[in-house]
Amino acid sequence: MSSLTVQALTKAFGTTPVLTGVDLHVPEGSLTALLGASGCGKTTLLRLIAGFDDPDAGTVALGDRIVAGEGRAVAARRRGIGFVPQEGGLFPHLTVAGNISFGLPRRQRRDGGRVRDLLELVGLDASLADRSPHQLSGGQQQRVALARALAPAPSLVLLDEPFSSLDAGLREETRQAVSAALVASGATAVLVTHDQAEALSMADQVAVLRSGRLVQLTDPRTLYRSPRDLDVAAFVGEAVVLDADVRGGTAHCALGAVRCDGDVADGPARVLLRPEQLRLAPSGQAGALVARVHGVDFYGHDSRVRLVLSDGATVNARVDGADLPAVGDDVAVTVRGTALAFPVDAAGRSVPLQPSV
Repeated sequence: MSSLTVQALTKAFGTTPVLTGVDLHVPEGSLTALLGASGCGKTTLLRLIAGFDDPDAGTVALGDRIVAGEGRAVAARRRGIGFVPQEGGLFPHLTVAGNISFGLPRRQRRDGGRVRDLLELVGLDASLADRSPHQLSGGQQQRVALARALAPAPSLVLLDEPFSSLDAGLREETRQAVSAALVASGATAVLVTHDQAEALSMADQVAVLRSGRLVQLTDPRTLYRSPRDLDVAAFVGEAVVLDADVRGGTAHCALGAVRCDGDVADGPARVLLRPEQLRLAPSGQAGALVARVHGVDFYGHDSRVRLVLSDGATVNARVDGADLPAVGDDVAVTVRGTALAFPVDAAGRSVPLQPSV
């Protein structure tokens, strides 16, 4: 396996820019998720790394070998990259064993032990080796596609939204199996996804793309807790965003006085909280902020409670699924932890806390 280094990568289709100066480093043996809305350039970046398209500028390197840019254009088949597409892309006329061994040298194709080892690696029984793809579930097909990608021991594995066509239960099961297989194989991998939970749960680091630019690259916990701007914050999870006045490190907003995370200059700001930071209790507590329940969305393990504050602002709280308030109830609201404050400029726009990467 090799590290992946992308530098100043740029791509346009006609007069439409798709990627603009993207820098990305994926350490050897790690998984990086490319996260962003549709049309942000995720799949284009993956195709440039794979060698399916050529960049207009910039370089792509596997380890210390440049495979694109600087006058070099190594063909996709010679890059040593495994690719797992959205639908698996298995050959319907081949068995599971035939699919897995397809990219191997002829001598190794006859090695049944190699196929068994790969099936075990991706969490499938060896008895599936003689089945046709149409005899497998969607999740099993995706695991076979990963086994095929890992078979020739590639330098890098690319996964293009491999779980998007699966139902929720199967997606989670398959995601865990694929993640475990990548770790067990020591693979360096890049996963394209628009699913925030998928990126946060699987990746060692997450690269957030927006309008063809890489705006933040960090580990999942930092991304969730310390997004560089409010757009990133809203994209990687539910957000409670309120206007505030910061004085002495405390934000005064519709939820009362909330301590801010880090050093924040006094003045107008917009503060970010996560819904799970809001705690609800029966109203009537002396001095407690009171809100009215506008709606309740029940998910089983937890619930979203939609609240209307005294100034008319609406916020969401994430609470335990039991003992829920009813619509129309008044509840006391308190905030656990600190808020992230984004200063507001003269035009009323929030200022990013970090520069784009």
